[in-house]
Amino acid sequence: MSFRLSHVPLRLAAGSFILNSGLSKWSGDAETAQGLHGFAATAYPVVKKVEPPVFLKALAVGEIALGAALLTPVVSSTKAGAGLVAFSSGLLGLYAKVPGMREGIRPTQQGTAVAKDVWLLGIGTSLLIDGQGDGHKVRKAEKKTAKTEAKADKKIAKAEKKAAKAAAR
Repeated sequence: MSFRLSHVPLRLAAGSFILNSGLSKWSGDAETAQGLHGFAATAYPVVKKVEPPVFLKALAVGEIALGAALLTPVVSSTKAGAGLVAFSSGLLGLYAKVPGMREGIRPTQQGTAVAKDVWLLGIGTSLLIDGQGDGHKVRKAEKKTAKTEAKADKKIAKAEKKAAKAAAR
C-alpha cells in the first residue's frame, strides 16, 4: 500500500469536494438530471442512450465512490490517483468538447466552472506518480528481504547438515 502523510491534504481536498458533489447529485431532481445529462451528452454522445435520472444516479454513485476512496487511507494513493485522473479527464473532456466553454485554450466565463477542475487532474497525477514511486520502493525492499531469507535458509541447511554429521559420529 502506498500512502504518505503528505498525501493527506491532497486526498482530503479532492475527496471531500467530490464526495459532497456526489451526495448532492444523489438527491437531484428531474431538472438537474436533464441539465447534467444534456451537458454530458453534448461532449459524450454515448450518454444519450442513458435516461437522465439513471445518468444522474450513476454519476452520483461514481462521485461518492471516488470521494470515499480518496478519503479512505487503506486505498492506495496509486489507485485513488488513477481514479481521480480518469474522473478529472472526463470533466476536462467536457471543457474541450462543449461549445462555448473556451476561446482557444482559455476558458470563457461559462467554461471557468469546468476548467477549474484541472486541479483535480494535478492532484490525481501527483498521487499516481508518487504512489508508483512507493510501489517501486516496496518491491525493491521485498526483493532484498527475499534474498536475505534465502541466505538465512542456506545457512540453516548448512548448520543442520553439520549437526547431522556430528550426531552420526
